[in-house]
Amino acid sequence: MKDSLFVLLQHLLPQHLLSRLVGCLAECRTPWVKNLFINWFRKRYQVDMNQALQPDPEGYEHFNAFFTRALKPDARPLDTEPGAIVSPADGAISQLGPVEHGCMFQAKGHHYSLNALLGGDQERARPFMNGRFATIYLSPRDYHRVHMPVSGTLRESIYIPGDLYSVNQVTAAGVDNLFARNERLVAIFDTELGPMAMVLVGAMIVAGIETVWNGQVAPLPRQPLVLNPRPGMDPVTLAAGDEMGRFKLGSTVILLFGSDVMDWADHLGAGDSVVMGRTIGQAQATQ
Repeated sequence: MKDSLFVLLQHLLPQHLLSRLVGCLAECRTPWVKNLFINWFRKRYQVDMNQALQPDPEGYEHFNAFFTRALKPDARPLDTEPGAIVSPADGAISQLGPVEHGCMFQAKGHHYSLNALLGGDQERARPFMNGRFATIYLSPRDYHRVHMPVSGTLRESIYIPGDLYSVNQVTAAGVDNLFARNERLVAIFDTELGPMAMVLVGAMIVAGIETVWNGQVAPLPRQPLVLNPRPGMDPVTLAAGDEMGRFKLGSTVILLFGSDVMDWADHLGAGDSVVMGRTIGQAQATQ
């Protein structure tokens, strides 16, 4: 009953208005306001500041700066074994496995469409049919910068408007097509393993999604928008472990690879914790 009420409340709430209001609060630079917000959040979610480049929670200009805080240079060593695919973020595996019949597993009784997730473009989705996916949930206490799991060059990025449901396990089990209906950014990279998609999914009270090549890309007007690098710009090429984006308040990253190019680590399953930079998969050619 409690879970059903939680899902029903999200149907009724003005999701975008609430999220944008929180976004304004998160950018507030008034010292007593931002410090109150930061210290409440830090204690509520037991945020560990020991690895932060700026360990003083009140040393940040506003809440968003605290939430997207950088870590010390040695805080996330990168696994460099040949063929390693590393976690793009700190978080937990929601689901991972094969893309079957153009669909991915969301939660018990729920699947969602690959084509819909990537914006309804069949050609964009085609390379990932029968491929592999992993959904990684970033909890409020986690580090919220997103990094490259392998080296790649940006082919295209697309902002897709949508709802802003929460993305925790309760909502995943109660809202059909959750990840294909929430606001999201799709980034397609060309890699040594072929095309790779990274989907940064927005959620309730997420104040924004940023990339290193476009800055803040969500929220935007409620229509799909291609956000490729501007004409004349150098190609966006990022090495494994490089930052590619960040969440202002947290959400979910979905990784997609093509068929027969990689496998997820055998020890990983739904609910398992992952750490940015640690191996979560392996290229098939190096196994």
